[in-house]
Amino acid sequence: MQQTVQFGIAVPQGFGGAAVDVTLIEDFLRKADDLGYHSLWVQEVIDAGSLEPVSLLTYAAALTHRVRLGSAILLTTLRTPLQLAKTLSTIDNLSRGRLIVGVGLGSNTEVYPGYGISADKRLRRFLDGIDLLKTLWTEEKVNYDGAYWKLVDERVQPMPVQKPHPPLWFGGGHPNALRRAARLGSGWLGGRTSTEKFAAQVMVLRQALDELKRDPADFMIGKRVYIAVDKVRTRAERKLNQWFNEVYHAGDIASSAAIYGGAQECVDQLGDIVLAGARLLILNPVSDHLEHLDLLASEVLPKLEPAWQSTA
Repeated sequence: MQQTVQFGIAVPQGFGGAAVDVTLIEDFLRKADDLGYHSLWVQEVIDAGSLEPVSLLTYAAALTHRVRLGSAILLTTLRTPLQLAKTLSTIDNLSRGRLIVGVGLGSNTEVYPGYGISADKRLRRFLDGIDLLKTLWTEEKVNYDGAYWKLVDERVQPMPVQKPHPPLWFGGGHPNALRRAARLGSGWLGGRTSTEKFAAQVMVLRQALDELKRDPADFMIGKRVYIAVDKVRTRAERKLNQWFNEVYHAGDIASSAAIYGGAQECVDQLGDIVLAGARLLILNPVSDHLEHLDLLASEVLPKLEPAWQSTA
């Protein structure tokens, strides 16, 4: 590998509405911290029967000491910037500066009325909210007179530990979203797409960075990778498709949206994603979470990245 690759892993969030296994989550968080993973990740899927991501990050901050804590992604348009800035600053303080804030616009506009807002001009609301979030994290007093929020001498105390603020990474795969990430963020996170589509998105992103004269070495490119390590490929595919149907109502998309198979097969497929431009892989098992945590650390990641330092 020409560059060091980092490995994050998704926290079990109880998707599908089943009873929450708190012991599993607790064991998973502590073990991931001990094994040497770069980061733990939560996501926001509004109608999937999952734990609320910001609350789960707070829980993770209390049970871990080293691993970074990230959201991939938060739907910030459904929250008020003032409250979100305070909440995330609190997590950054409680975790001693380990927070990564992944944000996105999302595609489901049907949920907006339930949050008391309209989806009209949601892009403007999203951009204004991100601007206000940064301002609240960096200025002692904030006066803001916008279309959606009006603030007079507001402030967020304590401010985040990380300066000027926690890393702000963007999601979204549309070319416009990629250009926004290059302009406004310090990183971008790809979602449930094929490696080929991810590679094409990285090309658009790199072109945008070049046009903005931004150093790509200072910009993180990551990808969430749904994964099932299982010698029986048909069983792995069945579990993945079942999960995709329960959570995203997406049909049988495992062959294009996930990687699966034996350990070496997964190494090879992950290597393709790295070659496509990923510097961070957010590994997302959908079942057998503790088993995958160990298996990935002991049999997959050392073959993919010589610099991987696991205690497994």
